[in-house]
Amino acid sequence: MRVLVVEDERVLADTIATGLRREAMAVDVAYDGASALERTSVNDYDVVVLDRDLPRVHGDEVCRSLVADGATVRVLMLTAAGELEDKVEGLSIGADDYLAKPFAFAELIARIRALGRRSAPPLPPVLERAGVRLDPARRAVTRDGRPVDLTPKEFAVLEVLMRAQGTVVSAEHLLEKAWDENIDPFTNVVRVTMMTLRKKLGEPQVIETVPGAGYRL
Repeated sequence: MRVLVVEDERVLADTIATGLRREAMAVDVAYDGASALERTSVNDYDVVVLDRDLPRVHGDEVCRSLVADGATVRVLMLTAAGELEDKVEGLSIGADDYLAKPFAFAELIARIRALGRRSAPPLPPVLERAGVRLDPARRAVTRDGRPVDLTPKEFAVLEVLMRAQGTVVSAEHLLEKAWDENIDPFTNVVRVTMMTLRKKLGEPQVIETVPGAGYRL
């Protein structure tokens, strides 16, 4: 899952991003509304975590712009304005969810995952395919009942493959969904991650390389 965190308090923004990356999410950060609109115009995000009181372009205008453009990204407003009328206003301009500060990080993660499921064709909360079972909420993976210990990036790649439900996933799409915007598009990190992921999942191999196209589980 790829997430954009839009928050002008840099320490808070970076702290949220670090926490979400530990949950195997690919996270970019924007510190103002104009930068957020620039990133959403070039990157395909599943969820935008959006503060309202932003410099340059107000968070409400960012939300309105995403809705007007027909973007499929889900918007979670995360703001200190937590009165009932604030929530009603935020939801009425197009936000999909609203969480007031201060907040419990576990709740933020749960809400982001719930919105991420709504940004794509509906799938069950726990994914199962070819003997592999992946539980995003618990960040747990098993192969034929055997626990598999994965790094956050390996987990993110496996989740993208499983959500594809047997269709081919390109290396470019994996880079887009499992890494942030700072990744070198010419890196071999996808191939290396795939090698370690296959090794950890064990035999028989369940991840197929489709020459010239990508990977399929």
